[in-house]
Amino acid sequence: NMEYKKEVLQEAKMDCWTAALLTIVAGVGTLLLLRRVVSSHPEAKEKIQRARNRRTESLRRAEEAVIRYKQSVRDELVAPPKHTQKQFILHIISTLAVHKKLNCCTEILLESLDQLETVGSNKEGLLYGVPVSIKDNCGYKGHDSSCGVLLHLEQPVQEDAVLVQVLKKQGAIPFVKTNVPQGLLSYDCSNPMYGQTVNPHNLQKTSGGSSGGEGALIGGGGSLLGIGSDIGGSIRIPASFCGICGFKPTAGRLSSQGFQAACRGQKSVPSTPGPIARDVDSLALCMQALLCDHMFSLDPTVPPLPFNMQIYQSSKPLRIGYLECDGFQQPSPSMVRSVREVKALLEQAGHTFVPFQPLRIKEALYELMLKGIYADGATTLTQKMAGGPTDPTIKHQIFPYNLPLWLKRILSFLLKPWVSSLYLSVPKLWKQHAAVEDYIKDTIAHWRRCNIDVLLCPVIAPAYNLLYCAKNSTILSYTMLYNLLNFPAGVVPVTTVTKEDEEELKYYEGIYQDVYDKLFKEAVTGGEGLPVAVQCVALPWQEELCLRFMKEVEQLVKQSRK
Repeated sequence: NMEYKKEVLQEAKMDCWTAALLTIVAGVGTLLLLRRVVSSHPEAKEKIQRARNRRTESLRRAEEAVIRYKQSVRDELVAPPKHTQKQFILHIISTLAVHKKLNCCTEILLESLDQLETVGSNKEGLLYGVPVSIKDNCGYKGHDSSCGVLLHLEQPVQEDAVLVQVLKKQGAIPFVKTNVPQGLLSYDCSNPMYGQTVNPHNLQKTSGGSSGGEGALIGGGGSLLGIGSDIGGSIRIPASFCGICGFKPTAGRLSSQGFQAACRGQKSVPSTPGPIARDVDSLALCMQALLCDHMFSLDPTVPPLPFNMQIYQSSKPLRIGYLECDGFQQPSPSMVRSVREVKALLEQAGHTFVPFQPLRIKEALYELMLKGIYADGATTLTQKMAGGPTDPTIKHQIFPYNLPLWLKRILSFLLKPWVSSLYLSVPKLWKQHAAVEDYIKDTIAHWRRCNIDVLLCPVIAPAYNLLYCAKNSTILSYTMLYNLLNFPAGVVPVTTVTKEDEEELKYYEGIYQDVYDKLFKEAVTGGEGLPVAVQCVALPWQEELCLRFMKEVEQLVKQSRK
């Protein structure tokens, strides 16, 4: 352990030359960003304004629908509105109120008002009459999937995403699109068109991302159920920050057709859609509704595996692996405490615990996750962001990608996270894909040696102060690992940050005691009262088992509060 610590500390040290070079690079990066903004397309501002006007108009028309409803209720000559219509309008009222506070919606889908007239034909649907919010990048016919970039504005999609079609078939009413970070590859939630989405529990904190609009809207009480997507924690982090439940299935269990991807074609770290809701039963109901013959017919690439209710409702004792720290990024005090408290509750309920530690986590983050996502040198991301301003929330993340290749190579020797912005040749990319396959195989073998059914581990918490997400990618080891492994994973809120947690945080130094540890401490400071979740993980294709585990955690925590 001492040798390991010495190695870690040595690696973390930066001499004065490195610091000087970083200062120069920061200046160069800033100049490049300024040049890019100045030289951006002259129509960029007009395009942004048109997007904002469309949002304003959709909100205005939704407010008008609410006024008409209220007038009809007061008018005795008009028949009382149908129950479904009444519930939907009341839901719109809540959504508009939450949006005004948190800035979480990009557009009200006014077609949903028309869908109310025909929804009765789907009364047998599992989600009959349920209003559902959808993330911006989820395709809805006639509307943009902007991904927070100008490139995708004013390019309405031609048909609904497969999941939207299935939701409608099941009687659900998709009614609003929600905000995302610029380019999607961020765990914050702000872009130049629609601005910053904030946290429902503290307006000085971020909602998380990239499904941050979903997290804020549902956490604020403006939606019952939402559809997000997750490539590095993009469902789980907003759910954790906003005090709700979120679930990332195995990639391929749900159809991704019709979702606009951050970097389409990237295979090392798969993205997947998934549900977000206020409780686990709602997540399970959504999965059950989506895993139907209609989805299997619309997208034959999805394995025809219906939801297994027997597994979800099982009460069989579990062997649970657990970890408090992944050995790479020291968690916050509240993250550690949440795992310990849930572990104690589960042990009292008769479950068995086994210590578990991820394999080669440092290599997995730098060589497999980050290098895989940015194998093109971040070219796809920077091309998507061309022609417009860079949002302040991601400028620290983006400016290295615009540097000359020779400077990137120098930096890759000085700051490991920067190695992710280097190009991989085709042979190197194939080698990297093979390394990912080996890592998954090794992890499953490790899992089976431990003889565990599921895994309990921390998820990033509490919600960050604004403008910190882009400054620290190392903490993503807690969530992105399960995208790399393609394991289903979900989060359940279990506690809140205490005064004692805040006091303990003052002594936080981290494992490496470097700039990233310092930034993480600053990011989570001032979180007293904010929600804290735990993360539940299972092996691929075991969504029902993962949800069953999440449900048990949720129930035990509720019982402990009585």
